[in-house]
Amino acid sequence: MGRAPGTTPGRFGSEAGSTGSARSSAPGAASARRLPETAAVLAVRRAVRDWLTRFGSSETEQAVAVALSGGADSLALTAAAVVETNAVDALVVDHRLQPGSGAVAAEAAAQALALGCRSARVLAVEVGTEGGVEAAARRARYAALDAARNGLPVLLGHTLDDQAETVLLGLARGSGGRSIQGMAACAEPWGRPLLEVRRETTRQLCADLGVTPHDDPHNVAPEFTRVRLRTEVLPLLEQILGGGVALALARTAEQLREDGAVLDALAAELLHTASDGQALVIETLATAPAALRKRAIRAWLLANGAKALTNKHLQAVDELVTAWRGQGGVAVGGGRPGSRLVAGREHGRLTLRLGEDEHRRR
Repeated sequence: MGRAPGTTPGRFGSEAGSTGSARSSAPGAASARRLPETAAVLAVRRAVRDWLTRFGSSETEQAVAVALSGGADSLALTAAAVVETNAVDALVVDHRLQPGSGAVAAEAAAQALALGCRSARVLAVEVGTEGGVEAAARRARYAALDAARNGLPVLLGHTLDDQAETVLLGLARGSGGRSIQGMAACAEPWGRPLLEVRRETTRQLCADLGVTPHDDPHNVAPEFTRVRLRTEVLPLLEQILGGGVALALARTAEQLREDGAVLDALAAELLHTASDGQALVIETLATAPAALRKRAIRAWLLANGAKALTNKHLQAVDELVTAWRGQGGVAVGGGRPGSRLVAGREHGRLTLRLGEDEHRRR
C-alpha cells in the first residue's frame, strides 16, 4: 500500500470541519504542513509503515479505517496513518457510558479531520451488561466498527503496554499458551501496527503535534482489572525486576504466537486425517500428541458452532478420547434457542449433536 500520488509526506490540516456524525474534509479546506520529524513521530510512522509492508494491500487506491477514541494511542496512529497510507476513514465509537460522551466523540472526529482523514464518523452504540461492562463495551465496539468499515481493514491503537497487560490477564486465567499469545498484529479485518510502540511514545507524538488527547476516566478507574494491572501490578513488577517487564511480556507473546501458528497448522492436518464426515475418529486422535489433539478438537468444535469455549470444556471433551470411562456427553456453548451442543463418544467416533436444554426440560 503506497502513498497516494500527489500527497505531501507528513501533512495535516489545521481545521476540523463541521460537526456531525458523518463528515468529510473538503479539498483545500485545511492548510497543509509537514509533521515534525521528532523521535516519537518517526517511531510511530515507522511502525505503521512496517505493518503496511507486512500486511497491507498493494492496490494503489487502497484506504484504511482507524478506530479513533480520541486518546493518545489512536490519535497517534491516525496521524501516522494519514501520511503513510492513501486515505484514512476515522471511525469514532461513542459507548454512551459517561455524561458528555457525545461531545468527546465529536471532538475526536474533528481532530481526525484536522489530521487529514478523508472522513470521520461517530458511531453511537448500546452497551449491554452480559459479562460485565468491559466485555459488553468491547463487543458493541467491534460490532459497530465491523459494520461501518465498508470493506476496509480497521487499524487499532493497541500498544506494547496493552499487549503486556493482555498477556498478564491471560496468564492469570490459566487457559494455556493460547491465552498468553496476546493480540495479533493482523487478524482480518483488524490491524494493530503499534504493538512494538510504548504508550509514552504516542503521548509524546501528540505533544509534538500540539494535539490534546482525551483521557478517558475509565482508564484510571480501579474497579476495572486491566486498570489495576496498568497502575499497580506492572509498575510493581518493573520496580522489583529492574525494568523491561512490559517489553519481555510482549516479546514472550510474539514468540508464543509464532510457535502457536506452527502447532495450529499441524493440528489442521490432524483434523483432516481424523475427520469422518462430521465426526472424528477416536483412534486417530488418541495416538496424536496432546498439544495437537486438543487444538484439533478445539478447531472442530468451533467449526461446528461451539461458542465461548473454556479450558474446562476442552479438557472434558479431550477425556472422551483419552480417559473414556463410559461418561456421558459434554455440553458446550452454542446450538440454538432451547437446545445446546453436546459432544459425545459413539462407536469409536467423537460426535457433536444438538441436545435439549436442561432448563427447558424442567
